[in-house]
Amino acid sequence: MIRIVTHSPEETIAAAEKLGRLLGPGDMIAYKGGLGAGKTTFTRGIALGMGLGDEVSSPTFALVNEYRGDKMNLYHFDMYRIMTEEGLESTGFYDYPFEDNVAAVEWSENIAEFLPKDTIYVTISTLGENDREIIIEDGERFAHSWD
Repeated sequence: MIRIVTHSPEETIAAAEKLGRLLGPGDMIAYKGGLGAGKTTFTRGIALGMGLGDEVSSPTFALVNEYRGDKMNLYHFDMYRIMTEEGLESTGFYDYPFEDNVAAVEWSENIAEFLPKDTIYVTISTLGENDREIIIEDGERFAHSWD
């Protein structure tokens, strides 16, 4: 487990950018955190770390936003309104080539039972107006790469 405390959106993006540089094909990020916690901001950092730029927006109404790269794509899902496997299927979730790309899932609690066993969980908690606690649970995979 990695614990990070950030004090601004820029620090949150920088932490996520570091994680983004460590991700590879098949990685799935499952976010936990309330409304306004910074999940989309964190995804912006992941996209930067993957070399995809920072034009990241919340997929709230689209359900999924795709960010394309030369080597890997990032699929950014919002599962806020998805509560069943049928609902998950209706999003086309199972049709994405996850094995060759990275996925980030907001409101992952709603589909937890359908996520792969090696999912990387990122919990973002609001400590203050700009302060966030970020917990990365990755089976110690990235622990050696973190300061």
